[in-house]
Amino acid sequence: MRILGISGSLRRGSHNTSLLRAAATLLPPGVELEVYDGLRDLPPYDPDHDLEPAEPAVARLRDAIAAVDGVLIATPEYNGSIPGLLKNALDWASRPFPDSSLKGKPVAVIGASTGLFGAAWAQADVRKVLGIIGADVIEDELPVGMADSTIIDGELVEAEQRDVLESLVHVLVARAGAAGAQAA
Repeated sequence: MRILGISGSLRRGSHNTSLLRAAATLLPPGVELEVYDGLRDLPPYDPDHDLEPAEPAVARLRDAIAAVDGVLIATPEYNGSIPGLLKNALDWASRPFPDSSLKGKPVAVIGASTGLFGAAWAQADVRKVLGIIGADVIEDELPVGMADSTIIDGELVEAEQRDVLESLVHVLVARAGAAGAQAA
């Protein structure tokens, strides 16, 4: 089973990319997490350019989502909401409507920030967008606040947060397994 990790942060040393790597260590045996690295390459969403064949960066994103069993998104929070680049990626991934690669795909959302609230608003906004797209959104969340001191060397320092992350990725894997069994 394969899970695609998408970090909403491009920053070198990103806490959200580190959070995805921490999640990868908590997956059950036989499940792998691949971190997607192409958000920077996506053009701004423009319906006039939403044509087939899709631009290569757009096709790569859609194909990466279609090829996995589930998606784990780690989002920072910029000005109380979703980073623009992540929202742009979700807009591209939502097409072609109504049968996009995200439709029915199990997706979980986590987030980290250096503030106290751990990107809680951004996580809620991402889940809202995913629901509108038609993804199978897992409602559990993991807000990791004060990320500069709670994620060290790609590990969550607090055992309670590690337990929540492990539980969340196991729910994602179970939902992805169930979706795969229904599709078969």
